[in-house]
Amino acid sequence: HQLPPEQSQIQLAKAIGIEQPSLVRTLDQLEEKGLISRQTCSSDRRAKRIKLTEKAEPLINEMEEVIGKTRDEILSGVSKQEVETLLHLIRKLEQNILDLQAKD
Repeated sequence: HQLPPEQSQIQLAKAIGIEQPSLVRTLDQLEEKGLISRQTCSSDRRAKRIKLTEKAEPLINEMEEVIGKTRDEILSGVSKQEVETLLHLIRKLEQNILDLQAKD
């Protein structure tokens, strides 16, 4: 999955399932390395928007290549139909978990 460009820190934390303070430490490190920039959101001055820099492009491309190769190796011998069935079942399980959490 790819996140939209200029994601807010809050949205990013929710999307990847970590607490915002943990994310901020990681973003600080990425910003120090010149891989991201953070700007104040025009509609909410408390919020920060995150944007990948040009310096991050080669790293992103390399990661996507490694992920693609790994995915191909993991799914070797598995048909597209089987993958679709698996994804459908995972979505059902996720929904069941969310429903259980909502009951608590």
